[in-house]
This record gives sequence, C-alpha cells and structure tokens, in this order.
Amino acid sequence: MNDRKRLILASASPRRRELLSLFDIDFDVRPAHIDESVGEGEVPTDYVRRMAREKALAMQVRGNGCFVIGSDTAVVLDGEILGKPLDDDEASNMLAALSGREHEVLSAVALVAPDGRIDERLSVTAVDLAELPAAWIARYVASGEPHDKAGAYGIQGAAGVWVRRLTGSYSGVVGLPLFETGELLREAGLA
Repeated sequence: MNDRKRLILASASPRRRELLSLFDIDFDVRPAHIDESVGEGEVPTDYVRRMAREKALAMQVRGNGCFVIGSDTAVVLDGEILGKPLDDDEASNMLAALSGREHEVLSAVALVAPDGRIDERLSVTAVDLAELPAAWIARYVASGEPHDKAGAYGIQGAAGVWVRRLTGSYSGVVGLPLFETGELLREAGLA
C-alpha cells in the first residue's frame, strides 16, 4: 500500500464503480455480501441508510488504513420498497405498477473511516414515469435489463426514455448520488 489514503467500494455494481471513478481517486472493489432483507416495520429511508452502513462495515477492517464506501438504492412506490425482481413476472408487475406514476428513489451512501467513524448522506429523488405500453414492458423484461435493478428498471438504459420528469439526483437513481458522495470524500480528505 502506498502512502495515499485508500478507498474500498463495497459493491459489485458496475454502475457504482463507473460513477465513483468520476472522482479520479484510486479505489478497490470488494463486494459486500450481506442480508438485504427489509426489517419488520422498517421505513424505506431507514432501510437504505442501514444497507449502505452495513455494506461499508462488512468490508471495513480497522487498522488497514482504508476508508470504505457503501451505497444502497431503493425504489419506493406508495411507501413500499420495490427491490430487485425475483423473476420476469415480478419485473413486469413492478413496471406496470410504476407506469404513469411518480415514485421516489432513495439512495444512501456511507463512508467508514479507518478508525470506524461513520458518516452518511441520503439522496431523495422523485421520478415520474409516463404510461408504459404493455408491449414495451414485455420487450424490456425479455431483454434482461430489469433483473438486477431496484424497481425493475435502470434510468440509464432503455427505461430512461419513459422518464417524464426527475426532481433530484440522476446519479442517485443510477445508484450512487455523486453530490452526496463528493461531500463525504472531500470531508474525509480523499477528493
């Protein structure tokens, strides 16, 4: 390890890796494998904050001199979290539920310092989708794109053409809110 401060991204997401690389700092990728179940009665904002913290803490080893960043994103419709779909039917149902509606995308980011100190931020974005034609939903689901995405869609992909309006952070919807992440990195002296 060189004398520069080191950073670990606790995520397997290629989208998060790509977004974090915009800060032009060196980092390693070490996916965190944690239980991502929603706790009974847990509200969506608490859930995404907890997931971001737990992912970062799972990769943090005191004494290694590394900072660890964890992030989590949740699509919320009518107060309910829409996670990653388990199959094509669930993806189709999620997209049909989001069709013609506004929903929230919550994206939390947590930074754990080498001494165990934790700082975090939350991005809340309102996304308004146009009516999604049933034939488009079927093609989109068949493409496989929805399978690893919260709410069964990726704004940076084909679903982005149906976004009527977005109020908040585009990068937060993709999976890593850049402004909030930058705040954490700058405060830690990493960026």
